[in-house]
Amino acid sequence: MATVTGATLMAQSLKQQGVDYMFGIVGFPVQGVAAEAQKAGITYIGMRNEQAASYAAHAAGYLTGRPQACLTVSGPGVIHAFPGLANAKENCWPMILIGGASPIYQNGMGAFQEERQVELAAPYCKYAHQIDQVERIPYYVEQAVRRSIYGRPGPVYLDFADNIIRAEYEEDDVVTYGRVPEPPRTQADPVAVEGALDVLESAERPLVVVGKGMAWSRAEEDVRQFIQRTQLPFLNSPMGKGVMPDDDSLSVGAARSTALREADVVFLMGARLNWIMHFGLPPRFNKDVRIIQLDINPEEIGTNVPAEVALVGDGKAVTKQLNTALDNRQWFYPQETEWRSTLQAKAAANVEAVQGMIDDDSSPMNYYRAYKDIDEWLPKDAIIIGEGANTMDIGRTQMLNSNARHRLDAGTYGTMGVGLGFAIAAAVSCPGQPIVSVQGDSAFGFSGMEIETIVRYKLPIKLIVLNNGGIGGGIGPLKDGQEVPPGILTYGAHYEGMIEALGGKGYYVEDPKDLRGVLDEAMAHDGPVLINIPLNPRAGRKPQQFGWLTT
Repeated sequence: MATVTGATLMAQSLKQQGVDYMFGIVGFPVQGVAAEAQKAGITYIGMRNEQAASYAAHAAGYLTGRPQACLTVSGPGVIHAFPGLANAKENCWPMILIGGASPIYQNGMGAFQEERQVELAAPYCKYAHQIDQVERIPYYVEQAVRRSIYGRPGPVYLDFADNIIRAEYEEDDVVTYGRVPEPPRTQADPVAVEGALDVLESAERPLVVVGKGMAWSRAEEDVRQFIQRTQLPFLNSPMGKGVMPDDDSLSVGAARSTALREADVVFLMGARLNWIMHFGLPPRFNKDVRIIQLDINPEEIGTNVPAEVALVGDGKAVTKQLNTALDNRQWFYPQETEWRSTLQAKAAANVEAVQGMIDDDSSPMNYYRAYKDIDEWLPKDAIIIGEGANTMDIGRTQMLNSNARHRLDAGTYGTMGVGLGFAIAAAVSCPGQPIVSVQGDSAFGFSGMEIETIVRYKLPIKLIVLNNGGIGGGIGPLKDGQEVPPGILTYGAHYEGMIEALGGKGYYVEDPKDLRGVLDEAMAHDGPVLINIPLNPRAGRKPQQFGWLTT
């Protein structure tokens, strides 16, 4: 009778459960796992660092709707991937980390790279388990995938020991499990649905905040129907961008602070009142604000600010309920209101405040001048990866999104170093779509060697490095003998030379008048490109009324 190894059974089980992509680094004891994954039809991408591989896995999970895999060696390899688990947990994105481990029969003996991997992974996961018998691999994979996508999505971990990887089992005796169905789309209490509409109708200054939970639930068409029907002003969260198009006439993104501060009713659609939304507290929010909260996780309801109405359920299903309930109501928010006029006036003032920087053709450039050409050049269907401090924050306002799940950035955890892993995940899991990553030079440095991965797999990613020579801001060239301040990087570093040395295409653009032509050349190039744009080291953003972490 034929036998099957643990490595083969793992690969087949992952493929059965809809895992189509695996990112990792091979070594003891997982070399055979990656090879078997390829035989099973899983696309394997060999990365240069487990941290970037884990970032790629959960970005691919978010983009595809199924958890994708990260494969690491034992001990340090698993530990290196923990940042991806933590980021996936906070972002509520699915992934499955498969960690090689020393043989089970050597546990406690001081085996090579022996570590308490399941115990250490557990705080960052929805599910963490050691695979104890080769025949149970299909069961553990099914359980891991189910836990990863049911309810609030998140990461899971499977510990895969050397002796289980190499073990053989009679193929005819293997018990397989069917593919985990798509998560059930739970609905909210119908009374709460009517209550939410009652509160919205009573509002003088309503605001809808569209979060990435709606992007995850693939609810964009339903959300667009709801906003169009009600004519409510809305604000996209950073990764909710594109669920509603940023350039929609009802968007108040250009008046974000005013909208949040003065709204009397805020409808959170798959968004959380965490630090990104200033916890829902004064001075960034009205002290008497009334909250309607839609979330798949009951425990999230009422966090930081009590919810007047709780809509617990799947984003797409609940929005369909709202749209159906609207059929019985002849109501929409009026076009001519003081609230709309206030928001429009503030948006116009904010646009005017940065217009001078947009039009400034000085060299070296400022952020807004660089983004002027970048935004005009970006294809409508581009997946945009933004990373850095000012680079990401300003980019959120200057690079517009039209489609859901087309914006990936540091997210809820504020993680730096995700950019190239995210870009690789997008290019692999969304073939044929333009992939544009815009990073600061500091952010690029966290995972810069992944450009070798990009070149090796011939991924047509367009990388843009906005290079100010510092973390947050630079000071320009250092004088001879000057002590290097803690946040300073090499001014004028030629990062484009790195990709050129590896076989890609690089550009160094100093004069803003040259930028658009270079961007067009980069998009026409059928391979990876890195455009290095030196910025004025003191270039900043529009003055802010509040500090970045004001409650």
